[in-house]
Amino acid sequence: MKGSAGASRAADGVTAAEAARFAAALDRLWPEGGRLGLAVSGGPDSLALLLLAHAAVPGRFAVASVDHGLRPAAAEECRAVARVCAERGILCAILTVQTGTGNLQTAAREARYAALAGWAEREGLGALATAHHADDQAETLIMRLNRASGLSGLAGVRRRGVVPGTALPLLRPLLDWRRAELAEIVSRAGLEPAADPSNRDERFDRVRIRAALATADWLDPPALAQSAAHLAEADAALEWAAEREWAERVVTAADRVRYNPSAPRVIVLRVVARIIAHFGGEGRGAAVAQLVDGLAAGRTGNLGGVMASVEKDAWLFRPEPPRRSF
Repeated sequence: MKGSAGASRAADGVTAAEAARFAAALDRLWPEGGRLGLAVSGGPDSLALLLLAHAAVPGRFAVASVDHGLRPAAAEECRAVARVCAERGILCAILTVQTGTGNLQTAAREARYAALAGWAEREGLGALATAHHADDQAETLIMRLNRASGLSGLAGVRRRGVVPGTALPLLRPLLDWRRAELAEIVSRAGLEPAADPSNRDERFDRVRIRAALATADWLDPPALAQSAAHLAEADAALEWAAEREWAERVVTAADRVRYNPSAPRVIVLRVVARIIAHFGGEGRGAAVAQLVDGLAAGRTGNLGGVMASVEKDAWLFRPEPPRRSF
């Protein structure tokens, strides 16, 4: 998506240099180009995303705002986004979703991405962009370090991925921007962003970490975000090695998988997690590590509805037999 032509027209709170910076980030992330979808909540970060796109790539994007129905103010916040778009001649859709049960933030995220993917398909959009920035990435890295996450978790959000459950590219062109920079763009435009009360709710880990970072002037969020990017590259390399290990050392049949491990433990962990998923189970982190360590010591085990045993120099995985009912 080449945006240099639009950069010279920068206005509405966005300088020409900022528009050019945003356009260059889009070009790197999405060289194939096309029409872009923006997820805009009405908060300062996503409003800045909207303004930057309007300055850098005018007429080549559409906006969607999602109402999860969790707060009375959310519907009006979506309508405010629609008004901002209407004033600028930008196509905007308001998507209303129902949030499932369980972890509220996770359920809301899943419902949001499902709605955005459906909208993008209906509108013929080639990718979706969100407003994750350097401070978000730094907070995620620290939060996951505090939870003893593995490499995949520490990699944080990728600059480019896919919308969960789809092949739609998911772009994050603001990962090199600071929260304060984005707020300044919105302020210069004279817009009043929405204030989500959950961003001040200290029951959430991220809110507590954000408050701690605000007082730690010796920490550099862009540097932390860059470290997360390096970890993402390492994670991709390990995934490539796991794919190779699978191709060379795993034999699948209708009711079993045979694996003759030869790689370092970190690669074996990924292959075994994939085997569990092959049978429809779920294996993560410490549970997979415990199973692998047991198999390496010659013990049988089970995880996610899958039985694992040792046969000579290989590991054999089969679905657990159905439980008897009386």
